[in-house]
Amino acid sequence: MKDMPRSVRWQDDKLWLLDQRQLPGSEVVFECKTTEQVFESIKTLSVRGAPAIGIAAAYGLLLGLRGKSNEAIAADFDARCDYLVKARPTAVNLAWSVNRMKSCLESKNSDVNSYDHLLNEAILIHEEDKVACNAIADVGLPLVKAHPNLLTHCNAGSLAVSELGTALAPIYRAHQQGVKLHVFVDETRPLLQGARLTAYELHRSNIDCTLISDNMAAHVMSEGKVDMVIVGADRIAANGDAANKIGTLNLAILCQYFSIPFYVAVPLSTIDVRTDSGKDIVIEERDGSEVTEFAGQQIAPDGVAARSPAFDVTPNNLISGIITDAGLLQAPYKDAIANVMAG
Repeated sequence: MKDMPRSVRWQDDKLWLLDQRQLPGSEVVFECKTTEQVFESIKTLSVRGAPAIGIAAAYGLLLGLRGKSNEAIAADFDARCDYLVKARPTAVNLAWSVNRMKSCLESKNSDVNSYDHLLNEAILIHEEDKVACNAIADVGLPLVKAHPNLLTHCNAGSLAVSELGTALAPIYRAHQQGVKLHVFVDETRPLLQGARLTAYELHRSNIDCTLISDNMAAHVMSEGKVDMVIVGADRIAANGDAANKIGTLNLAILCQYFSIPFYVAVPLSTIDVRTDSGKDIVIEERDGSEVTEFAGQQIAPDGVAARSPAFDVTPNNLISGIITDAGLLQAPYKDAIANVMAG
């Protein structure tokens, strides 16, 4: 990869985030000084991508706590956790990371410095994600080699995680090994994460890619130019149903029609065994202005009704496989997920 900016960086007890709302025009990195700023950064999509949100939240819980006594930290830590986890409801990595930090504090010995203990856990969450991304790259590599003409949706690359990505990780690994490949990139309305972020990543890394509008996918598939679709996810239920950026379900249905394999790539931290199926996943509903406006300019009539669900759910029967850091999971997903999560 070509010097890709990091979405989350912790240095000298300071949290730095890349403002992804300003990409690709400007690479602006800003310091988050309070947990409240981290909440707003997650809510407003300054930082986005399920794993990156989880990493930012882990560090965000520490802001302002350096030098405080164990008792002072414990006094409001649960309140910090409860507050921060409400920033976005669908991406399970946020709650997973926050709950892990909460459990870390609850389980520590009384004579251990709470801040240092929590900081070590946040760093571990960050480092584990790097390992997971590289493992996903290796697990998905044979699939990309066999299906080098790909299509992806939204952004599940380096900007969404610690490095490499989830859906893009096998693509980066294949590119590193000299595999000749091509990626069609859905623009991903209404916030254009595909156009602004994925196309930016791939083009910057000299990976052959073509940006298309979301409603061109079926046409491109009908031309025989897509061998495989690979996407990320913000939450996978115990039965394998996958919640991902709105528009993903469209692609899965198209893949079934055109007999194209459809894969989802995630770290194990994105699998939520407490959620039985996709019907139980809370779908974030964002402000309708994201649909009625484009780059801050209104494009729809005054007063027209609009909806902006951030995600949709792809049922497991449309998924060819789930690429994880622990291996490739295939149907029956309920059994495969139970086995890998137990191990």
